[in-house]
Amino acid sequence: MSVIAGFRSTIAAHPNQFRLASSIDVVTGATEGGYIAVGFDLEGSMPLLDRPEMVELYASLGVRQIHFAYNRNNSVSGGCHDEPQGLTALGKRMVAAVNDAGMLMDCSHTERRSTLDIMAASSKPVIFSHSNPLGLVQHGRNITDEQIRACAATNGVICVSGIDIFLGSTNATAVELAQHARYVADLVGPEHVGFGIDYSFSEPHLEDTPPEFDPAFWWPASAGYSDDALSSVGCCSADEWTALPQALADAGFTSAEAAMALGGNMVRVATEVWPTKSVSPI
Repeated sequence: MSVIAGFRSTIAAHPNQFRLASSIDVVTGATEGGYIAVGFDLEGSMPLLDRPEMVELYASLGVRQIHFAYNRNNSVSGGCHDEPQGLTALGKRMVAAVNDAGMLMDCSHTERRSTLDIMAASSKPVIFSHSNPLGLVQHGRNITDEQIRACAATNGVICVSGIDIFLGSTNATAVELAQHARYVADLVGPEHVGFGIDYSFSEPHLEDTPPEFDPAFWWPASAGYSDDALSSVGCCSADEWTALPQALADAGFTSAEAAMALGGNMVRVATEVWPTKSVSPI
């Protein structure tokens, strides 16, 4: 809540630079309007405090998407670096709450069985906001062909991440991103491909992890992470992202297909899921 409050305060203080993504129109109007549209996400269900009614509260504050587990199991869902668990009875109620609130249902960081349960339970398209194909790189954060197909069956989008270890790289490039996008497109069609940057740079002295955060638990060595996972992991630089349109063309995407992957597909899903009118923030 304190993080959301801080961001909302900054957005309100600089209306010419930032606007809360209260509707899809705010997002699609950002380029012409010269501002950045900002939406929030929750990574894991812990902030919901096991109460489905908390979903609507977070939606009213500007949270536009959520995944239920961050790598580890909890009372709602299983995490991708934990024992298989599946979606719990509470989790099924949470999926309904997310659908009702007009929030994007995300399956990144979530274990295979739970994601399949979520996609079966959801009445709206489901996304993987930053996940890569396991068929290309064997890493616990990457997803199987079965998961990719199930996501596409909801009319959702699989967004390729720019993190090097998930790309199977030591220096993530636009070419590698395009290769992963090509894999998804070949499997389920270009209408289900997207990109989820995750992050593209680090700044010294910036720290937003919760108190008593244990990196070794959330990023276990058994899953291939180093002792200092967050600082040692590599990411795709902003320069590489600007090279992505050409890399997509070289990978065989038409200009129309590249436009779909570079935002068009996510606009389609958000248009279907998000409220049609601006949400009145608290």
